[in-house]
Amino acid sequence: MKLLVIGSGAREHALVWKLSESPMVNKIYCAPGNAGIGSLAECVDIKAEDIEGLLNFALMQKIDLTVVGPEVPLVAGIADAFEEKGLRIFGPGKAAARLEGSKAYAKEFMQSYEIPTAKYGAYKDFDKAVAALHTYGLPVVIKADGLAAGKGVIIAHSRQEAAEAIESIMGSKKFGEAGSTIVIEEFLKGREVSVLAFVDGNTAIPMVSAQDYKRALDGDLGPNTGGMGAVSPAFAYSESDEEIVRREIIDKTLYGMKQEGIIYKGVLYFGLMLTDDGPKVLEYNTRFGDPETEVILPRLQTDLLHIMNSVIDGKLEKAEIRWSDDRAVCVVLASGGYPEKYDTNYEITGVQAAAEDAMVFHAGTKNSEVKLVTAGGRVLVLSAVGEDYDKARDKAYAAAAKVNFRNVHYRKDIGIK
Repeated sequence: MKLLVIGSGAREHALVWKLSESPMVNKIYCAPGNAGIGSLAECVDIKAEDIEGLLNFALMQKIDLTVVGPEVPLVAGIADAFEEKGLRIFGPGKAAARLEGSKAYAKEFMQSYEIPTAKYGAYKDFDKAVAALHTYGLPVVIKADGLAAGKGVIIAHSRQEAAEAIESIMGSKKFGEAGSTIVIEEFLKGREVSVLAFVDGNTAIPMVSAQDYKRALDGDLGPNTGGMGAVSPAFAYSESDEEIVRREIIDKTLYGMKQEGIIYKGVLYFGLMLTDDGPKVLEYNTRFGDPETEVILPRLQTDLLHIMNSVIDGKLEKAEIRWSDDRAVCVVLASGGYPEKYDTNYEITGVQAAAEDAMVFHAGTKNSEVKLVTAGGRVLVLSAVGEDYDKARDKAYAAAAKVNFRNVHYRKDIGIK
């Protein structure tokens, strides 16, 4: 089979790596890809948002299956466009992707189908949003409604900070049109867990759990990022939690989608908070998480391409999906200043040496003449597996110590319970 993977980050590198293990694969293209992906797939200079360009390429190359990594093309309707031309694609259609594309819609959906989540309000008017702050306790969560690359969430610890957050999102347009509407939520206390599931419209099969580290600095301090590391399985996710999540969240979400007339096919990500009142949904993502993918896929023992075909064909119920009992830890090496202002184009050294200890997934890299250089906020993701968290963690950090580029930054507390 000829595959096309869409995206340019570490998640896509992990997907290409796992798909390349399938005996059914003859050729993989990645658009646009990155320097690391280029060792496993042929990179094509088409942006992930260029749906027409990607569609024409898939038709011309007679691609057997397209796998979509990032959220932007999914929310824009790439799956619908490909399916209209008779092309197989792994990822939900535009209507289903609204679960990620609009936080206000997602909250309304959860309320309609009694899916446990935080108390909230959605606001299009700045003055009404500020006036509503007194109805929430502190801290309070302010979210841009639309896509903001994982950075559109601000946790405010005072009314003034909350009002400033609303102004930055709605007034100063920090996240562009994604902030035309905002969602204000009560702050949930507990432990965060990421649960991803394969979904074929009728059946949902959860993957092994993961735990993402979203804050930029050690001790969960600093601004929210797209993710600074992850572990799998999550530290505090019990069998009892699994049963509740399956019954009250995953099954109800699938039921709700069907009631809305939407056949959801692809991966559905549940960002959860394990509270004293039970698991609650923080957010939906309608694709593989990043960096969760980089700790989940190393534990997958079943052919990923076979699973994806089962999803598309509506035969997921018959799929046998196996996982290793290993623990996995990944550490993100970022550009200094991320997620705010940072510089790029710095030479990266030590990648080959790091690969002796961990899997090296490229996030923001490019080849410049004969050098590998930085090309993004998150630069590399170093993933390791071991029989326990400490062994996996030691491998990941041993790899991190071998990599160097100017202003490299990474958290030192990933994988510590």
